[in-house]
Amino acid sequence: MFPRRTNLTPTDDLSFIDVPGLFPPDVDEIHVSVTWTYDLPRAEWLAAQWSHVAPVTIGGPATGQRGEAFVPGMYIGNGGVITSRGCFNKCWFCSVWKRDGTLRELPITSGWNVLDDNILATSRPHFLAVMDMLKKQQHRARFTGGLEAKILRPWHVEQLKALNPEYVFFAYDTPDDWEPLVAAARLCADHEWLNRHTHRCYCLIGYPDDTLEHAEFRLRRVLSLGIFPMAMLWRNERGDTDPAWRRFQREWARPAIIAGKVA
Repeated sequence: MFPRRTNLTPTDDLSFIDVPGLFPPDVDEIHVSVTWTYDLPRAEWLAAQWSHVAPVTIGGPATGQRGEAFVPGMYIGNGGVITSRGCFNKCWFCSVWKRDGTLRELPITSGWNVLDDNILATSRPHFLAVMDMLKKQQHRARFTGGLEAKILRPWHVEQLKALNPEYVFFAYDTPDDWEPLVAAARLCADHEWLNRHTHRCYCLIGYPDDTLEHAEFRLRRVLSLGIFPMAMLWRNERGDTDPAWRRFQREWARPAIIAGKVA
């Protein structure tokens, strides 16, 4: 059970995002998985609607629940894979380090969309094993969990270039992310592996004291490196957003629109 459907929500017959209906499934228990804190009220409402079908448990990242072993297809749709949890960083806007602590490597299962919190922070043997797994997939790899620019090394780039992923994401969320991002772009270019179709960058916008002008400056900075920026709109625990920020974010979250901004 999920409060909303996203690109990563499972689509099998036992995955739901709404009320049971007239013919609920015959199940022994129900799990409501919640990713964002602002979806908790709907999760609680869904739990009440399904309580007559089977015992209901609410869990997921939004509850602060520690992530355990990854089971393909259970809470994430086809292709998604998590090979490690946790992160050594303690970013103010991120709950990963509070929930999962420092990095833990997990058994590697099959998938092509790597969602690890910080895959580059894993050990070299683990990272190489993930690369080997990805080479066996029928779909080109994606690294939507993100690559931390400041710990990207030449051997990482060599492995990633050989893998030829569909796309990878860096991040430019705070001012101190800029210089590492520049260095990462230079490192990729030195290995003749840098293009806007593959290389993208999450950019946090709309946080307290941010302005539209400052946000656009940061996004265009990323674009100048030969990397597609992807605006990620900050939300508080209630999920509140401003209409002006939502309009702005839409313009900087679609590659086809961003391509038109290239000078």
